[in-house]
Amino acid sequence: MTLRRHRRFRRRTVRVIVEYPSGAGWCRDTATTLGAGGLFVETETPLPPGAHLKLRFQLEGGAHEHELEGRVVWSRGPDDPGAHPPGMGIEFTDAAGRARLATDLEASGDEPPR
Repeated sequence: MTLRRHRRFRRRTVRVIVEYPSGAGWCRDTATTLGAGGLFVETETPLPPGAHLKLRFQLEGGAHEHELEGRVVWSRGPDDPGAHPPGMGIEFTDAAGRARLATDLEASGDEPPR
């Protein structure tokens, strides 16, 4: 029997610059998937699972910047095996920010969710 994990929020493929603090100051990397529940940040220096952070980004054509708190759920380093790029999966932990983002994602529905 195969169990399939169902996502609570739909995701879409994006190219959004995301800023977040790290030990050396602010990092600027690219998010490649985004949904109201979280995002994937492509980076050569992912934070470890369990790390909490605040992210800032603006949707393409969006009227304002989003600032959300999140938690690293998983990370993949540049030396990890497989064909996937290094980075980290982040779950948003800020319910109010998640709701604002969901509204903006619905309004910018020019790219279909996947």
